[in-house]
Amino acid sequence: MKNLFVPMHSLTRGLLAVQTTWLVVVLGLSTSSSARIPPTATSLTTGGCSPDSNPSPDPDPPGTPPLSNGLALTPPMGWSSWNQFGDRIDEDLIKSTIDAMMSNGLRDAGYIYINLDDGWQKHKGNRSDHPLEADPVKFPHGIKAVADYAHEKGFKLGIYSGPGNTTCAGYTGSLGHEEEDAEMFAEWGIDHLKYDSCCSHVDAPKSVVQEIVLKMSKALLASGRSIVYHACHCGWAEIWKWAADEGANQWRIGQDISDDFNYPGNREKYYFDVLDMIDRGNDLVQYSGPGHWNDYDMLIIGLDGNSAQLVGTGASNIEYRTHFSMWAMVASPLLIGSDVRTLDTYELQTLTNKEIIEISQDPLGISAQTVGVGYEADGDLQVYAKEMSDGSYAVALLNRGTFTAEMSLSPRRDLLMTWDHYRIRDLWKHKEGLYDVPYTVEVMPHEAKILRVWEVQANASMCFFQ
Repeated sequence: MKNLFVPMHSLTRGLLAVQTTWLVVVLGLSTSSSARIPPTATSLTTGGCSPDSNPSPDPDPPGTPPLSNGLALTPPMGWSSWNQFGDRIDEDLIKSTIDAMMSNGLRDAGYIYINLDDGWQKHKGNRSDHPLEADPVKFPHGIKAVADYAHEKGFKLGIYSGPGNTTCAGYTGSLGHEEEDAEMFAEWGIDHLKYDSCCSHVDAPKSVVQEIVLKMSKALLASGRSIVYHACHCGWAEIWKWAADEGANQWRIGQDISDDFNYPGNREKYYFDVLDMIDRGNDLVQYSGPGHWNDYDMLIIGLDGNSAQLVGTGASNIEYRTHFSMWAMVASPLLIGSDVRTLDTYELQTLTNKEIIEISQDPLGISAQTVGVGYEADGDLQVYAKEMSDGSYAVALLNRGTFTAEMSLSPRRDLLMTWDHYRIRDLWKHKEGLYDVPYTVEVMPHEAKILRVWEVQANASMCFFQ
């Protein structure tokens, strides 16, 4: 078995750790089904997402310094409207969502972005026929009033547009009006922009995709307002390799997520379930970091098979919790996609676990990668690890099978750390103990047990589990 472990300290760019700690996650996975209807456009050069007819072949020539807005130094956290509501959104929904997130603890847990997805616009059809403006029926007081309400309550407001004549749902897009729209968003008090090409550019040259990302990035920077920039292009054109240099703060690594944990029927189709998304990200960890994040798509916790847009029958509580744990491990943005007004106690406890969120929001910003000895990188049992800013590590032991499995962790064997004594804390059970032997635990199918592990110096007063 090839050892896939790369010492995490080699990824910290010279950062010296003072204290050594590990976070350990034990996972087990399951079966289910769901996803968003793919758009009819097939290419940025032929459909509603067509850029200018003569795009510049090299929008960011050699020697051009990378663009940066200095934002999103940790993965953005918040809520987005699309998965649950589609384009059926209005002012009352957004305000009641804000109120609910204040009262149920989500805001205080760090979920501060309230993102309007497609459907806030008044007009459908080509931009040459209609201006881009808010629907006065859905938003009678305008978007700025909603932004003001969000800001007063301690939130930030996000909005949606696309680099075509029309958006994914057919509303007026921003093609050819990037500066105008960026200025309007800034005047409204917008804090986050999802710029979505609807996964319609599979055949488009990389230079075309780069151009549309760069145009809006420059427009947002010129607006004078701090606006987090989400380049939502479904992982085409190897966007993770260049989007950060063009000023994007997050980019999708794959197509739309489905409301499934592990549904083989999705394979080779439009949608990615939770395991698909994890697998897609395994080779992309080096591209993610402070200010620029691999986006594994929205959280599906709380959808329970009732999404207005995604296919799928939902997942179990354990599967949703594992999904949340792994999104934290890989440092994906955490954007809730369900109706936060109806979340049950278990779902809220999952989404507000401070110790798991700490993994997500660690300022070092490393994404977990596969490590370990004795587990196949592409088998049912997998180990993930990442270094934390205090010298600790996050580790996930993942069971992809359908049977309960006994898994163990040895810092020497699996993490290449010369530790003989260590303290382990279970971040879901909130219990801990001291160990001088490999830690062993049973993992149910599709379960995630998250542990934090510290090296300790033994003395005679310590009692260790034998």
